[in-house]
Amino acid sequence: MFVFQVALLSPVRSSAIVRPRVGFLGQLCSSPSETTDLELDPVEDLELDPVEGPVDALENSIGFTMQQRGGMEMNEIINIGFLALVSLATLAKLTMVDQDMMRGWTTAEMAYRLPIDNWTDYYQVLTDSPIQTKAVTSATVYTIGDIIAQRTEGSSMGELDRMRTLRSMLAGLIGHGPLSHYWYEFNEGIFNNVLHWTAWWSFFPKIIVDQTTWGPVWNNTYIILLGLMKQTSFGTIWEDIKRTTIPLVVSGLKLWPLAHCVTYGLIPVENRVLWVDLIEILWVTILATQAAGKGAAAETSNSSTEE
Repeated sequence: MFVFQVALLSPVRSSAIVRPRVGFLGQLCSSPSETTDLELDPVEDLELDPVEGPVDALENSIGFTMQQRGGMEMNEIINIGFLALVSLATLAKLTMVDQDMMRGWTTAEMAYRLPIDNWTDYYQVLTDSPIQTKAVTSATVYTIGDIIAQRTEGSSMGELDRMRTLRSMLAGLIGHGPLSHYWYEFNEGIFNNVLHWTAWWSFFPKIIVDQTTWGPVWNNTYIILLGLMKQTSFGTIWEDIKRTTIPLVVSGLKLWPLAHCVTYGLIPVENRVLWVDLIEILWVTILATQAAGKGAAAETSNSSTEE
């Protein structure tokens, strides 16, 4: 403190003054005498990058959202339009089956005759071309099942994955329909013509054989078909097969033994593919609902844990 007071009170010689180095801004703010020798380089063609402010960021965000929403709306229009077109074509086909003789029919007569005559026409086509008919049947049912599954998973009409639906349709067309035809014919021939098990109880061993052979074979075939259509590597497909074989068999035991009591006990062999396909729509919907419920429960658990 003493030294500091002495320094303040003692006279300061001009020769002892040390001028600090003045930067560029200091030179500009100094007196004209001190800036006589200052030379400034002219700035030519100076380009400044625009700085994005909060308003610009908000406008960009809104523009991106509107663009994304426009894409979603276009997808929704395409999906709804396609489904409406197919539904109208199918409805027209079903209602025009008796167009040559239904003039003057009452509503009650049409409601009675149309289902019977449509089934008669389907059975005739099934008899003439069994494999092709079952392939188209499976393709139709697998398409409907995949759309229901995606909707159950929470996807809107604009978010439907059309490529996924196409892959599912092709799996039913080239896989499930033809292979199921040969499987049910083979199964019926073994039990009726080789083992001669034709009593009422014969559907029990048929169910056991189905669940232990055909069920796993088709599940893995389905995974292989989807993997090939998605151009997945064979190593990944093999890992998927190993990971899903046992869980799919266990899950199938919750529904298929009961459903196959009807399949092998009541349904004629030529109509079994149609019956199984209809049950698969329900099965796919149930699985998708359970998956969506587990996903929501996991998100709720994670959010509560974070809180």
